[in-house]
Amino acid sequence: MAEYFHHTCGRMIYWFNEHPKRSRPMCGRYSLIFIDDLGNRFRVFNPMIGSRSRFNITPGSEMPVIVHEEKNELVIMKWGLVPHWTHDINTAKRPINARAETISEKPSFKELLKNRRCLIPASGFFEWKKEGRKKIPFYITLLKNPLFSFAGLYDRWTDPEGNPLYTYTIVTTESNDLIAKIHNRMPSILLPEYEDRWLSKTPLSAGDLKEILAPFPREEMSMYPVSPLVNTPCNNDERVILPMNSFNSALTLE
Repeated sequence: MAEYFHHTCGRMIYWFNEHPKRSRPMCGRYSLIFIDDLGNRFRVFNPMIGSRSRFNITPGSEMPVIVHEEKNELVIMKWGLVPHWTHDINTAKRPINARAETISEKPSFKELLKNRRCLIPASGFFEWKKEGRKKIPFYITLLKNPLFSFAGLYDRWTDPEGNPLYTYTIVTTESNDLIAKIHNRMPSILLPEYEDRWLSKTPLSAGDLKEILAPFPREEMSMYPVSPLVNTPCNNDERVILPMNSFNSALTLE
């Protein structure tokens, strides 16, 4: 297990990659742009109407997550899973990703897979392509859906005073042919028809998991290089998702 440290606007956070020899860090940044009503899209009461879009979401951020109890509910959670059985939160690993191939085996995930599955609303995500000593950031979106969901798992940790902390992790899968050009993993983006199945408490077989968490169809996705501004977590505006040509044009106009 390899740890990766990242400085985020004055605070230190960390996450891990389960297989450092085979894979670079997985999905570690995404965006949520409020161009559609979150409540209508996920059939929940949406207290976040009018909320500010987040263009550069980093681990440790508090973001909306959709869970299902008696009905679909929106809950604000922190990105980076803290299992309920954690004794020392200060040394907890807080994984931001869970591999689809092993979530039914890993102690941190297998119990959550039974009854704590969730949807993580998103508008796009970032990955980096290594070229020599440089890492080129790319932004990936869906062509027809400005708002979609990652498959996620969540848990509820309670401190000694009884205060709850809700946290989540994003499930990842092998890359499709498009993302494979820059990275060997990608988040598990759910087809709309699979969202209710993932949210339900119905047990999922190995076959169900393979079907639901399969790589999203490449023909329905768009990917383009963006400005290195995204490398700095404090840069959280529309500039980080502009295609490089558009970004350079904007600089020229300024």
